Amino acid sequence: MSTQRPPTIDPQAAQRWASQAPSESAWLHEEVARRMEERLQWIVRTPASWVHWRPLQGGRQVHGPLVKRYPKAQCYVQQASEAHRDMARLQFQQAWWKPERWMGSSPQFVEPPQPVQMLWANMALHMEADPQGLIQRWHAALAVDGFLMFSCLGPDTLRELRPVYADMGWPAPSHEFTDMHDWGDMLVHAGFAEPVMDMEHITLSYSSADKLLEELRGLGRNLHPQRFAGLRGRQWRKALCDTLERRLRGPDGRLSLTFEVIYGHAFKPVPKLTVQSETRVPLEEMRRSLRQIKS
Repeated sequence: MSTQRPPTIDPQAAQRWASQAPSESAWLHEEVARRMEERLQWIVRTPASWVHWRPLQGGRQVHGPLVKRYPKAQCYVQQASEAHRDMARLQFQQAWWKPERWMGSSPQFVEPPQPVQMLWANMALHMEADPQGLIQRWHAALAVDGFLMFSCLGPDTLRELRPVYADMGWPAPSHEFTDMHDWGDMLVHAGFAEPVMDMEHITLSYSSADKLLEELRGLGRNLHPQRFAGLRGRQWRKALCDTLERRLRGPDGRLSLTFEVIYGHAFKPVPKLTVQSETRVPLEEMRRSLRQIKS
């Protein structure tokens, strides 16, 4: 595991977020998962087995299209805890009367017994306190020639909200998000090959500041170490809503926020052979060889 962690993510706060399992995945996560699934049409390799990484938070609706795309592949659902696995089992397991259950496509809620050919991880990396360590775990879970599909938020996310907080003298509204080029470097460092990174901006609009804040709460938490230390009161929330209404409401009468979404995929290559760069000869053997030459 890597010992280098993002400077603006509190590991304890990240762990608390990982321990939660929302009743429904955020709408944005579901939409990003749908768009990422469309990118699989460019991947010619068909996995015999694959891992769905933490779908309770990352997006559940895409599970069906993924199973339909790879009907003969064995799926393993990976969650953070046994309680989360039980929740996922209730949502993903096929009913006894459905044909899919008897065609070998029912997901398994255990660790894969051997490396898989695809690992699907939607909207997870930007909430991880040790992303390099997580990427290394993904690399270890994949078989040679297997591939990783992932998405996460990029640095332009909430670009309208950050100056509002700064002008009010408040801490940042969220931790910082990593650039896609840095993600590519981390993938190569972990042993992946041919990383392909893509990015798009998605703008969401809201009828009110209350709706906007409700959406943000479903997307995640502020993991910044210098975030507000305690709960804020009603007056603070009113001041925030009033400011958002004034600063973010556009000509169409709605409040808008930008989300930068990063998509990436990479393959696990055949390990490279290491060539010994030097030859070590024991001192006694060297002396023996020299004596033979003299004689």
